[in-house]
Amino acid sequence: MAEDSGVQVGRMGGVPGLTGKRAIVTGGSRGVGRATAELLVRSGARVMIAYRSRRDAAEAVVGELRELGGEVEAFQGDLVGEAVARDLFRHTTEAFGGVDLFVGNHGIWPPDPVPLAEMSTEQWLRTQRINVESLFYTVREAARVIDDGGRIVLVTSTAAQRGEAFHGDYAASKGAIVSLVKGLSGELAPRGVTVNSVAPGWIDTEMAAPALQGEARREAMAGIPLGRIATAADVAGPIVFLCSPLARHITGEIMNVNGGAVLPG
Repeated sequence: MAEDSGVQVGRMGGVPGLTGKRAIVTGGSRGVGRATAELLVRSGARVMIAYRSRRDAAEAVVGELRELGGEVEAFQGDLVGEAVARDLFRHTTEAFGGVDLFVGNHGIWPPDPVPLAEMSTEQWLRTQRINVESLFYTVREAARVIDDGGRIVLVTSTAAQRGEAFHGDYAASKGAIVSLVKGLSGELAPRGVTVNSVAPGWIDTEMAAPALQGEARREAMAGIPLGRIATAADVAGPIVFLCSPLARHITGEIMNVNGGAVLPG
């Protein structure tokens, strides 16, 4: 697998208590989703990878994880639609017999800086559709379908907590996820379902690559006390921890994974 996911995660080994668990990972064909899917497989979980359009990449991930002995399937569809979200959970239930874990990882980050005063309505609405509306559809299905004692983990961003100048659409969308986690955790707590989020800073992924070139990369690293950009595996570890029995008494929390760049408020 890619250096920023498979190699690093492989060294970590598995997380206990996840053998036989049935998981959905959206945005699972690359980056953090791919690394999360691998760590879940190494932990003994059965994994459904959801992806929008990268069929070749998704099939490659499925093949590699099956070589590790994992029970892995892939689901293709654009989650900006209620019917597709329902189909994802129906397909997973048919394949695995139910759903125990849902990792909502899909989303976009428009890389070009745009002042809010100059941002097009089209860009704003597109970001909210993909990062908020589609997440609502999938999380709503998770709340309906997930077994008692299950886990929901959503991927947000440090931008949700500190804002992000010239990326107001993205920061606002990720802030909505933080509020969703806080509210939903109380709703599902009586069923023993935990709802948490992981908030990464800069990550060495394909999505962030355009913004991490040359001097921009050096500036980003200078703002991180640990002195390096995170790998996808650095984020996958906390996600899978929150999916595990080790985190059974944690809910409604936002776990920052940023090398110390943003201290909790």
